[in-house]
Amino acid sequence: MKAIETKIKAGYAGLYVVAHESGRVMADIKKSCEKLNREMFAWTVTTGISETVTEEPKKIPETEAPNEMLAAFHKLPDDAVLLASDFHLFLADPNPVLYGMLKDAVEHGRAHGKVLIVLACRKVLPPEIEREFTVVEFDLPARADLLTILRGIIKSADIKQTMAQATVDGLIDGALGMTSIEAENAFALWAISGDLRDTSIVADEKATAISKGGMIEVVRTGETLESIGGLDALKAWILRREKAFTPEAQKYGLPLPKGILMVGVPGTGKSLTAKAVAAALGRPLLKLDAGKLFGSLVGQSEANAREAIKVAEAIAPCVLWIDEIEKGFGGAKSSNSTDGGTSARVFGSFLTWMQDKKSSVCVVATANDVSQLPPEFLRKGRFDEMFFVDLPNESERAAIWDIQIRAKGRDPKKFKVAELARASSECTGAEIEAAVVEALYEGFAENREPVTADISAALAAQVPLSRTMGERIGALQTWAKGRCRMATAASASDASTKGGGRKINL
Repeated sequence: MKAIETKIKAGYAGLYVVAHESGRVMADIKKSCEKLNREMFAWTVTTGISETVTEEPKKIPETEAPNEMLAAFHKLPDDAVLLASDFHLFLADPNPVLYGMLKDAVEHGRAHGKVLIVLACRKVLPPEIEREFTVVEFDLPARADLLTILRGIIKSADIKQTMAQATVDGLIDGALGMTSIEAENAFALWAISGDLRDTSIVADEKATAISKGGMIEVVRTGETLESIGGLDALKAWILRREKAFTPEAQKYGLPLPKGILMVGVPGTGKSLTAKAVAAALGRPLLKLDAGKLFGSLVGQSEANAREAIKVAEAIAPCVLWIDEIEKGFGGAKSSNSTDGGTSARVFGSFLTWMQDKKSSVCVVATANDVSQLPPEFLRKGRFDEMFFVDLPNESERAAIWDIQIRAKGRDPKKFKVAELARASSECTGAEIEAAVVEALYEGFAENREPVTADISAALAAQVPLSRTMGERIGALQTWAKGRCRMATAASASDASTKGGGRKINL
């Protein structure tokens, strides 16, 4: 990595490298040391210090303990580079003696041209020593790196078949966001699969690898804009950005889409729309669980946020979906009195990234209770647009009934959809789906096909959210007027209201 080599050359005595790939980092640093004519040593808690020049590294005895390693650092030759793997594990708990020895080692390195490099999977730098080290983020493999790995696998598997460019691009796209070892394993699995045109194997492996951390998962969905009933204004807005990530768009001078925030009534299709956005843009969909960013260790939450952003940027262009974002970031306003400011710091770093990001990551966030979100999150510049998703009007409900009945394997023409649309004036899309499912259970119990009467009975038995939470939904609708762009065109909404399809009696 060029950044590490430059800092070694410039005389930095303490470097802290954050990476998940110790082998790749060591290979890069070793290459840099050879180029700069520096002697390199490596340390692990199991082997101690060993030199890395010969095929059988010579170990320095009694250097396994952290304090022994730091003491031995003083005895290494001038201009030496020592790479200490997983040393961050000893920095989590306060240790004045170890902190003091670290400071002495960095100061000694500065005087003798030596470099102490700590290699860690996350940043753990207590305030006592954080100014002694320069942090370097080691990026995940780029397209060129993955292409080199792929060529190596093709050669080792003795694949003689000429690969189509579309297949190569599909494999590289599928591996973006993986470490070099993960990508190598995925490519190897693809090579022995028997169908070299099937690039989904690599994408499936990436989904498994990324989901291990729990913060981000790759969502494979078949939802499209056709899966959504109504929301014509929102759909039109999305379709105008269908080719926003193409080279032609960049050449035209279009900025990369920042994303959209959808607020509104629960159960009205916000999450479904987020999935459809990825399909419309033709990009992979990542789901970020904002709640899982927060950890118990000092600095862990901030490190998790940086790691999540790094994964999203490595996979870019992509769509990053944050569902019910107020639950993850809603506590930022009272953070100083509840968690020592951790939520505020994580939220602040995320806001800064959203404002300044240059990568092709389109953020799609949903929120049910917008009052919990800090005002700085809602201002222009964070998102391209903020849409309000209201209760569906009559024509939208008819479309939803049609979609849900067809999704359950039935013909909508055999049901009185127009009648159902009028009868469900207070219902959300989720409640319409629930009524269809309840009718299926009724028909199955009686060994027959469901009919309109079954659905009507299910609707009559429901207590819709617009009734149980009428005051809150009414307040949300009042707040949205003049503050948000409506997901449904005003003409369609007005027409429905005149027919009694949208009004809520509070």
